[in-house]
Amino acid sequence: MNRRLNELEERIGYQFENRDLLFDAMTHSSYANEHRIEKKRCNERLEFLGDAVLEVVSSDHLYHRHPDLPEGELTKLRASMVCEPTLALCAGEIELGKYLRLGKGEEATGGRERNSVVSDAMEALIGAIYLDGGFASAKEFIHRFVLDDIEHKQLFYDSKTILQEMVQAMGDELLNYEMIREEGPDHNKVFEARALVGAREIGRGIGRTKKGAESLAAYRGILCLKGKADGQPAGEPCI
Repeated sequence: MNRRLNELEERIGYQFENRDLLFDAMTHSSYANEHRIEKKRCNERLEFLGDAVLEVVSSDHLYHRHPDLPEGELTKLRASMVCEPTLALCAGEIELGKYLRLGKGEEATGGRERNSVVSDAMEALIGAIYLDGGFASAKEFIHRFVLDDIEHKQLFYDSKTILQEMVQAMGDELLNYEMIREEGPDHNKVFEARALVGAREIGRGIGRTKKGAESLAAYRGILCLKGKADGQPAGEPCI
């Protein structure tokens, strides 16, 4: 485990003084229960702390970046930036799931790829960095791994709504989603969906839930249509 955590430190560009904090951040409650580890040594307390630090940093970022937005719009924007799907997307970029200590049951049911598990771990990691290196270190991590390229992350979060609006503006063709693959046992299914404008496929997505697969298909559809509208090669190929 030490070697794997060394790899995680290299990936995030932060080295812990207190390695116990990193161990705790990567310890899911299911692992703690199975190995009879004290409840406080799982990542739930660090998740609580990290959530608060993330809210402060993201609020500060939005306040200064959007000086003309009213409070209500800032609140909606912040919610989209720190919601579970967006944090899971950020966690996926550093492959955080593979460094988690999970109980056998959680492991068997695909916990390493479950949005709720990896997004909580992301917040726990933020809390651990905050305790280990202070606010500045946590802020640097958040800006690098959560607030970077936020426009694309918001596209992903709101993908189905945004794509619907784009298709409606294009004309009379309807947007539909089609589930083209579903496999695996009930506790660990994989779904594949495609987004269609009329009869034309514009994006595909794979996910652990039907909603997740459709969201990814919609996101790729947005990149496809944006590329065509700008007269540039699409960010994702249109099929």
